[in-house]
Amino acid sequence: MTDVLDLLGAVCILLGSSLSLIAAIGVLRFPDLLSRMHAATKPQVLGLMLVMTGLTLVLREPSAAALGVLIVFAQMSTAPVAAHMVGRASYRAGQMRDDLLLVDELSDDDDPELNPPPGPGSPELDPPR
Repeated sequence: MTDVLDLLGAVCILLGSSLSLIAAIGVLRFPDLLSRMHAATKPQVLGLMLVMTGLTLVLREPSAAALGVLIVFAQMSTAPVAAHMVGRASYRAGQMRDDLLLVDELSDDDDPELNPPPGPGSPELDPPR
């Protein structure tokens, strides 16, 4: 049983570190700020969760599990807020690529040509599935 938990822990650590590496590559390679923020938050948090799960399986100590839960909780509660604030600040500073935005909900401009109302097939009008 110990060997199975060690192997499962090693797999979790390897998958988590791979996700973190992919997130870092995405931050370097994606063209705009919103894509980079997506790469910096979502796979990074999942990678951290997998690494903490793997460490808990390998160490098998209650204190390590409690610390892992605390770290994951802190990361999950701060990463979305930080990403939202960075995105909003960069939008206000004019550092967004407008050609990549489908709908600009933060614009103060009410010009329908710049911000068209949602049409057929848009996510705003489609019912959830």
